[in-house]
Amino acid sequence: MIKGTIFDLDGTLLDSMSIWDKAGEMFLHNLGIKAGPGLSKAMSCMSMTEGAEFLKDRCGLNMVVDAIIAGINLTIEDFYIYQVQLKRGAEQFLKEMQKGGFKIVAATACDRQVIEKALVRLRVINYFDKIFTCTEIGAGKDKPDIFFAAAEHLGTLPENTWVIEDALFAIQTAKEAGFRTAGIFDASNIEHINEIKRISDIYMETLDDMNVFLRKAFQ
Repeated sequence: MIKGTIFDLDGTLLDSMSIWDKAGEMFLHNLGIKAGPGLSKAMSCMSMTEGAEFLKDRCGLNMVVDAIIAGINLTIEDFYIYQVQLKRGAEQFLKEMQKGGFKIVAATACDRQVIEKALVRLRVINYFDKIFTCTEIGAGKDKPDIFFAAAEHLGTLPENTWVIEDALFAIQTAKEAGFRTAGIFDASNIEHINEIKRISDIYMETLDDMNVFLRKAFQ
């Protein structure tokens, strides 16, 4: 039975993964540095702080970590403020959850100052009881810390809490920590789609499939 829901944002509710596929490269390009192969993949499961530390070490940047984070946020900020859109069915899904009386929180690897601007512009920020960020928690989603913090806020046990995610590594983390998991399709994770389908308790091609989720969630 559903008692709490934790939503990922990028790739789950927001059609935003395209910017993250190139954020590191864009930041380095602005510094006149050519990114090496596999940079985006290497950074995919990191928090902003972990990603900044990775860039600092890998590229020998003579910058403090906070300055690197600020630089990445500046690189992607316009996209979030002016361009990013909700994925199909996202607002209706949130609305149905809210109508059902369920508390909803967000768990994101994006920094608060960037993500909140997008949610305000898209008029969906009020659906969330609280937003948790990996930077503030101090760990990426390859560790369950952010999910446990969100569940503690919700006052729910992992087995009564759904984590809705698009990324395989985050779904695996939540699943191994005892959460119920709902996988959602995003083109950025197409290479992992079969494994996402296999390990998720529910799989949705789009958020229009909310009835599939709601039927399963109330079991």
